Amino acid sequence: EVQLVESGGGSVQAGGSLRLSCTASGFTFDEADMGWYRQAPGNECEMVSSITRDGRTYYADSVAGRFTISQDNAKNMMYLQMNRRKPEETAVYYCVADEIRLPLNGCPGDGFGPWGQGTQVTVSS
Repeated sequence: EVQLVESGGGSVQAGGSLRLSCTASGFTFDEADMGWYRQAPGNECEMVSSITRDGRTYYADSVAGRFTISQDNAKNMMYLQMNRRKPEETAVYYCVADEIRLPLNGCPGDGFGPWGQGTQVTVSS
């Protein structure tokens, strides 16, 4: 069974750092592109960052230079290091995988995935 489980969410003050982890099971990273999405209250889901199966990375303009995506293939884990956090980045963060491609926008149930259950990240000012 393919499964993604996020961890590492919580509260952080503006300017602080937080690292999210995603544990994958049921597949290996050479079989899928991986990404992190987020959904802020009242907003659509957006891709924050992604990493393809051959190691190419993408960052949304709003996080480029502050966030870093990485993978540990031996542990089947993906990470998102988030630095210099901003209050507007309060959202539920999701780990997502897809064997074909990951679109820039989309929410759970939009026809790609699987998705993790999501982890809440709150950035206070």
